[in-house]
Amino acid sequence: MEKFTEILEAIDGVVWGVPLIVLIMGTGIFLTVRIKVLQFRKLGKAFKYMVKNEEDGIGEVTSFGALCTAMAATIGTGNIVGVATAVLAGGPGALFWMIVAACLGMATKYSEGLLAVKFRENRGNGRFLGGPFRYIEQGMGPRWKWLAKLFAIFGVGAGLLGIGTITQVNGIASAAETFFDPNKENLVSVFGTDYTVTIVVTALIVAFITALVVIGGLQRIASVTSIIVPFMAIAYVIVCLCILVYNIERVPESIVMVVRSAFGLDAVAGGALGSLMMAMQMGVARGIFSNEAGLGSAPIAAAAAKTKEPVRQGLVSMTGTFIDTIIVCTMTGTTIMVTGAYDYAAANGLEGSEVTSYAFSNGLPWSDQVGSGILMVCLALFAFTTIIGWDYYSERCLEYLTGGKMGIVKVYRWFYILAVLIGPFLTVSAVWTLADIFNGLMAIPNLIALVTLSGVIAAETRSYFHRLDSGRIREY
Repeated sequence: MEKFTEILEAIDGVVWGVPLIVLIMGTGIFLTVRIKVLQFRKLGKAFKYMVKNEEDGIGEVTSFGALCTAMAATIGTGNIVGVATAVLAGGPGALFWMIVAACLGMATKYSEGLLAVKFRENRGNGRFLGGPFRYIEQGMGPRWKWLAKLFAIFGVGAGLLGIGTITQVNGIASAAETFFDPNKENLVSVFGTDYTVTIVVTALIVAFITALVVIGGLQRIASVTSIIVPFMAIAYVIVCLCILVYNIERVPESIVMVVRSAFGLDAVAGGALGSLMMAMQMGVARGIFSNEAGLGSAPIAAAAAKTKEPVRQGLVSMTGTFIDTIIVCTMTGTTIMVTGAYDYAAANGLEGSEVTSYAFSNGLPWSDQVGSGILMVCLALFAFTTIIGWDYYSERCLEYLTGGKMGIVKVYRWFYILAVLIGPFLTVSAVWTLADIFNGLMAIPNLIALVTLSGVIAAETRSYFHRLDSGRIREY
């Protein structure tokens, strides 16, 4: 297993090297210029569209339902475990670059949502299929179909073996173990290795609930996420705000530490550049893992939204990045800093959810059990919604690859459930590395398409707001 992990880390280093970081950030900058900083100018309108559905829209689910499905997949362990991992590996400055990447990523997510609706396919019976595989093939032309298929292959892999299943259930199991059996006293042998009873029970429960939801398809996924996602995001932010208010005297110090670390100012002269690059790499990598801007996953859900206007859905889509990273991830990162969890983890070798658990346990004057219990519930909800959201994404990718053979898709669901079941028994480092690799591989064909189709994005944007300003279309 150690050799396998080393191989994965070598591949990850190549995939998530400087070229991909430049491509992600560069695409965000390029699209920001093409749409004239629309992600900030029209943010208020985007939030209005988020809660006000289009009356005569065409699609499978409401715009809000599509957004919640997308956010279900994005607000997951990346917001809790991923932020902690980024801060420990890249220093506090990783949080700064995560926010910068999100600001640019809002333009990317807007563009993805727009293209998803513009090039989606109406498959009849109220079903729509769309996403990067569609706008690559239809927008860039049939000769690029190989690139569309490549994206879809990576999408299935990400769902089945990476971001969709293993990392999420692994995070749930780890948090449950920390809460119920922190000393690992109740052990049982599985596959020749000892695991706690908590790990085994968690794997069985999560796999069972996942099966109940994903077998019902998009309608059930959207109905579940529309209830869970708003509740869990608001509850989590409230707890983090309480911790920040209670430790308010350490907030300014933490902000300074984040900024200094982001630019390598705390490193010795010779290591400043390396420190800056590490902070940037970890911040961007974990940022895209969390909000998935540029990854190409969210437009798969956006394509099912009930709307006639691609721009409108693009605006709704970009609010997901703002909520996911600029609000939720920032809350997590700041909480880790002000509670001393960062320093404690570095000195005691904590990793993943253990870091955030320490912050929640020590951030307010309550018992460790209360803090870790609240985090466990938040992490379980975050991760579970990501599991069901990514089942939808990967199913749509497989549907495209197989030419709509739903029998194959239905068989795939059971493999997906099996991946959830075995996820807690895999090592943390290998799991996250594998997820990182699939993320990077998905992003490459999608980013190529976004740059190539940027003219379409700009033209659609101008057309929509011209028609809106002239009164030819209504907002609601």
